[in-house]
Amino acid sequence: MAEKRVKMAMVDPVWNRICDEAEAAVRDEPLLGGLIHSGLLHHATMERALAYRFSLKLASGEMSEQILREIADEAYSDAPELGQAARADLMAVYDRDPACHRLLQPMLFFKGYQAVQAYRVGHWLWQKGRRDMAYFVQMRVSEVFGVDIHPNAKLGQGIMIDHAHSIVIGETAVVGDNVSMLHSVTLGGTGKEDGDRHPKIGNGVMIGAGAKVLGNIHVGECSRIAAGSVVLIPVPRCSTVAGVPARVVGEAGCPQPALNMDQILHEK
Repeated sequence: MAEKRVKMAMVDPVWNRICDEAEAAVRDEPLLGGLIHSGLLHHATMERALAYRFSLKLASGEMSEQILREIADEAYSDAPELGQAARADLMAVYDRDPACHRLLQPMLFFKGYQAVQAYRVGHWLWQKGRRDMAYFVQMRVSEVFGVDIHPNAKLGQGIMIDHAHSIVIGETAVVGDNVSMLHSVTLGGTGKEDGDRHPKIGNGVMIGAGAKVLGNIHVGECSRIAAGSVVLIPVPRCSTVAGVPARVVGEAGCPQPALNMDQILHEK
């Protein structure tokens, strides 16, 4: 067993660490043993654990756990990049969220992380032409997690959505790598227009709580959008915008706002 664990650590150190944390958690809180074993320790890979969580959380009287588990297993098998993105998202949450002290927390308890992983399965379904099933996943993610991400939206890796309540990301939105956003963020349209109508968020952007970015506009990489802002025009790279409507109020203040997570507008 020890030799097997050493080999697993070399192949997948993230999953190995999650399993170590899970075993310690069971020792510390035996009453959670069933949850932790079924959610983590009973699975050979992180992908299998994610598929189990997907099916458990999204199942309803309309769709069984078994069917959803088969869908998720197929998605992770067909698209290895889903597992890669899940690991990048997990490390993003661990690195940026001061409330996250172990890797197992997002896997078991953080709805922002779990909602993004469920969206990724829905996006895979959309790309495969299985539109109605993708819409079902979107509906259940919205009902269960309070996060509404259209399955055609494109999200990069290293996404951290903190608290994740009332997140809305529209059909033609694009979110780059290493983006952080807080609760009640909307990446939406401006009316009934069709076609490409949602924001394009560059790499490394931080979007504060309650911010609304509306229309087919580009937010430059490594920028900050202050909490409560309504952004209606393009945002230059490495800048900070604030207000209703939002305007540029300064530079970003640091090379990587999404990683730094500093939301204070500092006076010069």
